[in-house]
Amino acid sequence: MGRLLPPPRRATRGIAIALGVVFLAGLALLTLTPRRVEESMPNLLDLLVTAAHRLGWESLDFTRLEIIANVLVFVPVGILSFLLVPRRWWPIAILLGPALSLSIEIAQRVALPHRAATVGDVIANSGGALIGVFLAMVCTLLFAPRTPQNPSRSLEAS
Repeated sequence: MGRLLPPPRRATRGIAIALGVVFLAGLALLTLTPRRVEESMPNLLDLLVTAAHRLGWESLDFTRLEIIANVLVFVPVGILSFLLVPRRWWPIAILLGPALSLSIEIAQRVALPHRAATVGDVIANSGGALIGVFLAMVCTLLFAPRTPQNPSRSLEAS
């Protein structure tokens, strides 16, 4: 499969690194601080649930919203993993999201007793990361420029 997936351009990898540093800093602030999101932004969460109910999504509650948020937050982790891991080792990108999620949950359990470290979070985060890797693979297969495997022999001198 590595041959089907051309490596990203140097500029793409550089942009991914820059965005990845900013994203991971934001993820650390979101997950590794004592305050929970629902404590710091209760009005936003109420607004989202109320809007969903008005649109007919009556079954959305805070628990389901948290699961959806956990999945969505880790989609970029999968995309960045796929962009930054060398192509010959691309399956490692599949493992990075779950490993990062498990690390966060362990850190929350050990160092942040007010935070809830759950297996459900690891599962939702891992699912989001897998979606991200899948999206990055599909976009690479569809849009990445191809280099010919065997150069044309028509340019040889006769």
